[in-house]
Amino acid sequence: MKNTASGVLALDTSNYTTSVAVVNRSECILLDQREILKVKQGERGLRQSHALFQHMQNLPILLERCFQTFPASEIAAVAVSDKPRQVEGSYMPVFTAGLSFGKTLAAALEVPLFRFSHQEGHLAAGAYGSHIDINNNFLAFHLSGGTTELLHVKAGEIKKLGGTKDLSFGQVIDRIGVLSGLGFPAGSEMDMLASACHDPAEIILKPVHFQGLDINLSGLETQIERWINSHSPERVNICCQLFKTIAEALIKWSEKAMSQTGCSEILYTGGVASSSYIRSKVEEHFHGRQCRIVFGKPSLSSDNAVGIGLLGVKALWQ
Repeated sequence: MKNTASGVLALDTSNYTTSVAVVNRSECILLDQREILKVKQGERGLRQSHALFQHMQNLPILLERCFQTFPASEIAAVAVSDKPRQVEGSYMPVFTAGLSFGKTLAAALEVPLFRFSHQEGHLAAGAYGSHIDINNNFLAFHLSGGTTELLHVKAGEIKKLGGTKDLSFGQVIDRIGVLSGLGFPAGSEMDMLASACHDPAEIILKPVHFQGLDINLSGLETQIERWINSHSPERVNICCQLFKTIAEALIKWSEKAMSQTGCSEILYTGGVASSSYIRSKVEEHFHGRQCRIVFGKPSLSSDNAVGIGLLGVKALWQ
């Protein structure tokens, strides 16, 4: 009998989201399901063991929903994220959940299993629907809850050019959000508050500190904590100051990267890159300049399995 399987089932189990997706050979997204991991009010994150436990609880539910709408007989391959980055020694326990389920599914369905890094999935999802080809030459910023990195992607190879030496942008946002009384993760709500605020006349925070193409962010968090404790500013002003400082840091970082590499095409992806405030400020700054700035679709910038599915499609059929 001719095999009519036409979709790749993808799994991603990151620090704070359980994700299942199905992408067909034409790179159409047939299914995109996610479950945000639960964090207690007032806490600023999850232990890996707690996150892993939640993934093991979420995956059977998401997969049952998946197979109710997409028959198992049409799965041509399974793709999973098995590590944070495509570098030696990269490891986080949370990814063993998706890998274990992926291996079991591939064996049961008698289909190939493809393994990619979480970061590769972010880049593929961020580039989806844009002119960027992940096999070409471009710069990329991976800006998520636990990662703030500047990358150079060339012929499918990913090289780290710079990054944070302490906290990530996402960590600073979430920590300040929780300090301000918001739930975790706080990024979406803080972005809405920042977007609703009229820009302050001037930045009261010191700029992000650069060391070449690396940055330090713990000082930014400390500044805002002191400001909150001494002045009790309104939450909307906190969000506006923080997001404007991040946007200006990204602009400076982008300019430094383009100047040093000669590469003028940049992709921004990850949960922080889904911020409408940050996106508008960066795009406004570079509008009309001799460079190509691409932000991934907001729905595909945060953690998801779609990018892993797209990579699986390329590995299987292209």
